[in-house]
Amino acid sequence: MLEAWYQSSPTDPTSSISTPIEREVSGMAVVSHREPSSEEEVPFLAQVASRVQETSSPTPRILPRGRSQIHRFEVINLPEIPKQSDINRRLYVSHFLSTWNSRVFEFGAVLFLARIFPGTLLPSSVYALVRAASAICFAPLVGRYVDQRDRLKVVRISIVGQRGAVILSCLGFWALATDILGIPGFRPLLIAMLVLLACVEKLGSIMNTIAIERDWVVVVAETSQCGLEVLNSQMRRIDLVCKLVGPLAIALVDGYSTTIAIAAVLGMDASSVLIEYFAIARVYYMVPALQARSAVGNNTDRISSAVSEVPSIWRLGTFCVAQTRSFYKAISSYIRHTVFLPSMALCLLYFTVLSFSGQMVTYLLSVGLSSAQIGVLRTLSTAVELSATWLAPTAMNRVGPLRGGLWFINWQITCLVGAFGFFWVMRTPSVAAFGLVIGVIASRVGLWGFDLCVQIIIQEGVDADSRGSFSSLEASFQNFFELCSYATTIAFFRPEQFQYPAAISAVAVLIAGGLYAKFVRDNRGHLIHLSKCIEGKGSARQRKRRQRGDASMHELP
Repeated sequence: MLEAWYQSSPTDPTSSISTPIEREVSGMAVVSHREPSSEEEVPFLAQVASRVQETSSPTPRILPRGRSQIHRFEVINLPEIPKQSDINRRLYVSHFLSTWNSRVFEFGAVLFLARIFPGTLLPSSVYALVRAASAICFAPLVGRYVDQRDRLKVVRISIVGQRGAVILSCLGFWALATDILGIPGFRPLLIAMLVLLACVEKLGSIMNTIAIERDWVVVVAETSQCGLEVLNSQMRRIDLVCKLVGPLAIALVDGYSTTIAIAAVLGMDASSVLIEYFAIARVYYMVPALQARSAVGNNTDRISSAVSEVPSIWRLGTFCVAQTRSFYKAISSYIRHTVFLPSMALCLLYFTVLSFSGQMVTYLLSVGLSSAQIGVLRTLSTAVELSATWLAPTAMNRVGPLRGGLWFINWQITCLVGAFGFFWVMRTPSVAAFGLVIGVIASRVGLWGFDLCVQIIIQEGVDADSRGSFSSLEASFQNFFELCSYATTIAFFRPEQFQYPAAISAVAVLIAGGLYAKFVRDNRGHLIHLSKCIEGKGSARQRKRRQRGDASMHELP
């Protein structure tokens, strides 16, 4: 108990009954049951460090002049309400560390393999191919795990899995780069280990992306005043900044020394794992809605428990059958979902070579552009992509995500088809490549604007208990179409044949636009308000005629 004494002002016995007075001083509530007095001073209130409530009797006590009145206060510890800015900041920190480490390792692994095995693309090709194939095969299992487990446990497993796989991979790359073991025939085993760890890192990245971007962000936006468009845009800005700066930073370090670059990647992952781990845990405990996980039946667990006592070969067969049925059931549910068309349209955009990826960069180098020029163009492209994170929320606030997505996909189609037409008709390779690059850079606004609009549609259209499975299947299709884009450059591997993969990419964008247009028409009944436009013009003419008629009538004598 905290006791405070202060001098009471003279009180008239005939004065009115005292009333409770509530004061707020520096965020601390003080309630005093006594008579109000204009001459009274309470100097100690400014020094109170917590919420204080007076526990004295509400009945006023009349004391003689010169005597002090004793008031008794009790310290109350009330729970603090977390600020939304604190929640968002911790969410952004965790997402930045996850995205940064993933981008740096993804690009750095390719550089390390190229340095360790010069003159051949086989190790890096096998590494990338198996990594992408693991995402296609196991992403649905990851999605079901996200749906059925505690949110914090899922994210923590993804963080530890990613960082552990990267740390072990860096040790493997260091052993290959320094050849410290010196054992003949040991390199293939190390490569196999690196490929396996790359699959673990990829699946951990998918798990983290699905959990945070498709689930946590939705829950945080629903329980705060921060809109979903704002959170999605900020998360996308973090992605794009990491996409630009991360590969550039590790490339500069690798240019100086490959072993130092490997050590840098290892050090960043080892030092950031605890920060990322506890930052996302704080978000979990600051948002009570994240702690509520609806119960989802796990058919696989029930089948596994039912056959746990039969011979192991039968258990394996039953497990495989259950997984196959579950996979086909998930595929069927994904295809029949109301937001399947925009999701598939977004997946089709990964079937492209018209981006600053390895295929297009290789082509630009073959026609005479230098690495510095390509770096400048890639930086410009990323800056244009960042502008979409401000343009997309503005468009969605004005016309909604449905129509906003239609605008952005049409802009992308216009830019890419125009660029491909210029690229096809021009005979000078350098001029054709320059026109193609300009069109690709301009189309990035449409790409990322469409991505943000579709993300809003999917987040709002998919139930909370199926976000993981839906998003994991979407990730599988994205990786599948990305592999298809690699297949086009394998089939047409000569630089002078690049027009054919470019044509296939343009057709894929057109198909994506058609799928999304069908989705918009199914939901709105039309694509363009032609009837309203015609009626609007007609009604405007009629109003003008009526106004002229009324004016002429008023002019009559």
